[in-house]
Amino acid sequence: MIDWNHFEKIDMRVGTILEAKVFDEAKKPAYQLKIDFGELGLKNSSAQITALYRPDELVGKQIIAVVNFPPKQIANFFSECLVLGIYNSNNEVVILQPNMPVANGCKIG
Repeated sequence: MIDWNHFEKIDMRVGTILEAKVFDEAKKPAYQLKIDFGELGLKNSSAQITALYRPDELVGKQIIAVVNFPPKQIANFFSECLVLGIYNSNNEVVILQPNMPVANGCKIG
């Protein structure tokens, strides 16, 4: 169990994927994403979401991500945020996203 103060430290925001490409250097299948978080700016993410999504389908899609983790180096790439998703019964990631358009950078609470 965590208390409310711990939860409040997690900064989850809405962003729009601007670019998506196959991340050939990753050990596990992944995409390199460039995401617009409004006033927070652009952030890169390595996302293991290749089972259900193609790069061209991801561009323009709004997602929810944790934006206050320290950058993590994966091969030659720095992932600056964690795109959130749900593991389905086949252990494939279904991206969490708002069900209607909202401004990039809106905080999740």
